[in-house]
Order: sequence, then structure tokens, then C-alpha cells
Amino acid sequence: METVNVHEAKTHLSRLLEKVEHGEEVTIARAGRPIARLVPLDKPKAQRKPGRLTGKIWVADDFDDPLPDDLLRAFHGEDEDA
Repeated sequence: METVNVHEAKTHLSRLLEKVEHGEEVTIARAGRPIARLVPLDKPKAQRKPGRLTGKIWVADDFDDPLPDDLLRAFHGEDEDA
């Protein structure tokens, strides 16, 4: 990690940004004391592509049918004998 003083950072900002774009970090110091750090931003996530899983997954025809009463009672914590 490179450390530069404020004056040098102002004078050579473009050069420092090129280093950051290549993954380096640069510390900016005033009177030898670090005050800031230039770091690369996280790379943007790849855009999602609709339909990418077409033909690779299957959903049952009854997927959204109502649940049986005994299963609904179990989800609600009701006793089966009630």
C-alpha cells in the first residue's frame, strides 16, 4: 500500500486513481499521519438474466393448491385431537 501526502495526492490524483483501478490501495497522509484511504469499489454484480433456468426446474401442478386441514392445524400449533 502506497502512502502519499495531501499535496502529492492533489497533484497526481489521476495516477493514483489508475493504481486504485488496478486493485491497489493508496493512503493519504497529512504531516505523515494517515487521514484517508483510496480503495477500489466493489465490482458490480452481474445482471440477472430472466429465463436462465428454463427447462432445468420443475414446479408441480398442485404447487399453489390449499394445504390439507391436518397440515394447516400443525402449522398453527393446534393439537390433532382437538
